[in-house]
Amino acid sequence: MAKTNPGRFFEDYTIGQVIRHAVPRTVSGGERALYHALYPARHAIYSSDEFAQVCGLPASPIDDLAAFHIVFGKSVPDISLNAVANLGYAEARWLRPVYSGDTLRAQSEVIGLKQNSSGKTGVVYVRTTGFNQHDLPVMEFVRWVMVRKRDETAPAPADTVPHTAASVAASDLVIPAGLDFTQYDFTLAGEPHRWGDYEIGEQIDHVDGVTIEEAEHMMATRLWQNTSKTHFDATPRADGKRLIYGGHVISMARALSFNGLANAQMIAAINAGSHANPCFAGDTVRAWSEVLDRADTSAPGVGALRLRLVATKGGAPFDLRGADGKHLPHVLLDLDYWVLMPK
Repeated sequence: MAKTNPGRFFEDYTIGQVIRHAVPRTVSGGERALYHALYPARHAIYSSDEFAQVCGLPASPIDDLAAFHIVFGKSVPDISLNAVANLGYAEARWLRPVYSGDTLRAQSEVIGLKQNSSGKTGVVYVRTTGFNQHDLPVMEFVRWVMVRKRDETAPAPADTVPHTAASVAASDLVIPAGLDFTQYDFTLAGEPHRWGDYEIGEQIDHVDGVTIEEAEHMMATRLWQNTSKTHFDATPRADGKRLIYGGHVISMARALSFNGLANAQMIAAINAGSHANPCFAGDTVRAWSEVLDRADTSAPGVGALRLRLVATKGGAPFDLRGADGKHLPHVLLDLDYWVLMPK
């Protein structure tokens, strides 16, 4: 009797199926240190307990994207082990910070299925929720992934494509309990720019770049216990390349955005996101942002800023789509998200 797990294929999913993912993960300070080693991450609230405490938190949380990667990684063996590509995100909300000592687990519900016209693959839509050791949700997100079929002749399920909101409403953002930016130290944070200094439509070139290394992206993907074969095994791809984990690109772009958005301290939501083109080792990632919206919050001194974060591997800043409306070939990531920053 076979003991190994080949992973689920497209025909193994059904609408409404709830999958509890294996291997809970207790978070330690090592997560923060490795995250900051892998990316040029410098946001102060994730770097200093004292800075976080002045901002009303009990200690410095781990980076929101580190928590996202851990929860995402839990889902990979059940959702995307046989994926061709992770296609997009929607309705992602951070519900409470994650601190050193917390233990995270995850579960996903299948909310959509659609076979592709080739009959070789299909798109699986899931809503994934991460929980801490108190069974309290720390985040939730919808993602959709293209998954291979085990048997191309297997009958296709009826198409079910879930409706997702175009954005998370500002009123639905969850502000961490106690967050207070009235005593915020802009000098220690690294830049003087407040929430009110950013205008809707403003574009920011983050100017810096980082060349992706094979070893670093595989170390990051192992850190999040992401077992997707396409990130480690070069043999299934015709070009013989390992595909860089999309979350690695998100974290790199977010870290690069510090130059110009150093006070965009906490991520509250991801409205939409797409990995527009594949990223491979040797690509140099750069980033630019566009301010999409602003909203007040009920927390003292805290404003919400909606941003588009674009990661590229060349091309001119602020070039996003061609005349056909499609992302240009140099665009790696197009991410629409909310951040919390001092007013």
